[in-house]
Amino acid sequence: MEKRKIIDEKIIKEVEELREKIRYHNYRYYVLNEPEISDAEYDRLFQRLLELERKYPELVTPDSPTQRIGAEPQKEFKQVRHRQPMLSLDDCFSEDELKEFDERVKRFLETSGNIEYTVEPKIDGLAVELVYEKGSLSVASTRGDGYVGEDVTANIKTIMTVPLKLKGEKIPDLLEVRGEVYMEKEAFKRLNKEREKQGLPLFANPRNAAAGSVRQLDPKVTAKRPLDIFFYGIGEVRDLEGIKTHYELLLQLQKWGLKVNREYIKLCRSIDEVIEYCKYLEEIRDQFPYEIDGAVVKVNDLELQKRLGSKARSPRWAVAYKFAPVQATTKILDIEVQVGRTGVLTPVAILEPVEIGGVVVKRATLHNQEEIERKDIRIGDTVLVQRAGDVIPEVVKPIVSKRTGKEKKFQMPERCPVCGTAVVKKEGEVAIRCPNKKCPAQIREKLKHFVSKGAMDIEGLGEKILEQLIEKGLVKEEPDIYYLREADLMMLDGIEEKSAKNIMNAIEKSKKTTLARFINALGIRHVGEHTAQILADHFKSLERLQNASLFELLQIRGIGDKVAKSIKEFFEDERNIRNIERLLAAGIRFEEAKKTPISGKTFVFTGTLKSMKRDEAKRLVEMKGGKTASQVSRNVDYLVVGESPGSKLQKAKKLGIKTITEEEFLKMLEE
Repeated sequence: MEKRKIIDEKIIKEVEELREKIRYHNYRYYVLNEPEISDAEYDRLFQRLLELERKYPELVTPDSPTQRIGAEPQKEFKQVRHRQPMLSLDDCFSEDELKEFDERVKRFLETSGNIEYTVEPKIDGLAVELVYEKGSLSVASTRGDGYVGEDVTANIKTIMTVPLKLKGEKIPDLLEVRGEVYMEKEAFKRLNKEREKQGLPLFANPRNAAAGSVRQLDPKVTAKRPLDIFFYGIGEVRDLEGIKTHYELLLQLQKWGLKVNREYIKLCRSIDEVIEYCKYLEEIRDQFPYEIDGAVVKVNDLELQKRLGSKARSPRWAVAYKFAPVQATTKILDIEVQVGRTGVLTPVAILEPVEIGGVVVKRATLHNQEEIERKDIRIGDTVLVQRAGDVIPEVVKPIVSKRTGKEKKFQMPERCPVCGTAVVKKEGEVAIRCPNKKCPAQIREKLKHFVSKGAMDIEGLGEKILEQLIEKGLVKEEPDIYYLREADLMMLDGIEEKSAKNIMNAIEKSKKTTLARFINALGIRHVGEHTAQILADHFKSLERLQNASLFELLQIRGIGDKVAKSIKEFFEDERNIRNIERLLAAGIRFEEAKKTPISGKTFVFTGTLKSMKRDEAKRLVEMKGGKTASQVSRNVDYLVVGESPGSKLQKAKKLGIKTITEEEFLKMLEE
């Protein structure tokens, strides 16, 4: 106290005010995602506080915003005993099991009426407990065995979403709060890329990366890892006034500055609503920026939770509904090589069939030879395979401990496995290619792309029919499709007169298309639907695109060096020029893309859409010349509101952004 007296009161006051401002802006930025000041203004506040604390070290407190990365490396983790056990949750895997849970709850409470539940996404991360005493963070620990965990306070302090001091009113003298530390998918990919450059072993998944980061003995290592946290409940608490439900508790935690997953927490009035929302979360799981592996269902009423109590290892008032896994282990039986439409040879693992995410997986991409060598994948290996949404399954890593010594290393062939041409590898590229433009595999893949929905959209020309057309020599290149006759189609197996007429009508109908669809159909390397639309919007005509210089292509936003070079090379190839001339001669004409209410507008979606998945809605917006975003900001034109909207709706109203229903959105698409 004597030292404090000799420091000017103005300095003490300024330090306290700076800390309050920084805490407030941390809360706005990290918890609410609604910053009020620029990064530069924030940096000025932070630097001023650092300057004063360096000058007057006696003013430094453990909960100061500057103390997040100040601890020295530890020799080992101390043990921390939880005041209340961090229990596990019972798992359930089906609609019937959720109903059984509801029946058990009702039997125990001796009631037949509907029970109110909360449903939250189950984040796939590391469970931790943080203890706040008189509003300041005193200790943070891992779950451990549920009774004793490890002291990771210094590491948890490095996570910017963790408040060192709680804000607001009626803060309990003691608050034990539980949360899940996680790492976003994109941040995980960046971390693994960085580790790969440094020659370090890669993390298998974001959960593994988050857990490994929290359990670093040196907090400075943890500070460099992109960690985040969501809080979902409490342990022991003193003086918790006026809160009667779990949902109210979560809202209160957020008011105190603790980040909760507000957007996706849903209050359900019955088990039927619970089941519906669990299914919805499973359906959109791939849209989350972080991994979720299920949904947590909790009795909402805190008094009922007390009455229900706990069993030996789990509470009776909560259950975890587990989604179908996205990772599984299986065996590589063989490695085959596929040839794509641009001639790239891709190694594909032939697997012992395994169910992942409700789908039986028999094949998984291995990308290229370098990837196989980097991961040290061998024929006969037991491997970890993952699948996300509609993405092609991939092999994550081999389970080296299960090797028997009979596994064989794989080497890419020196000749194309389809046509026998010697393969080539361009300098600076990982890909190995078949340079033969007449390779049957390349022709087949190019034709499949050409007739696909996002390209010329020729209904009826499926893979089996295309295979027959190629085998009989009727189609060798894309333009040949427009010179087919009905009699040619009648020569194919399974094609009768009516089918042949339908295909001919579909071919004729496809001649009337848009420039963007045609550009996509050409199969230019690195140019998909989105890039094709950008090129069509910029050049307005095929002739202008064909004659564009490399410099002009590089000036277009969204077109990088690799894409620009690929476009330039495509239109300099005589075979491609000849094919375009034949296509235009066959009668292909471009309709001008009509200006729609969606053109140039930015859309964000919240809640469940009844008519389509969000990914499909986003794709339709982009095809109509609009843009999509994942977060609400002043740059957004429309928020499309589905069933059970999240916090985006409140934010949109606050910013004055126009909200529209799904029906209104569909009407805009039609116009």
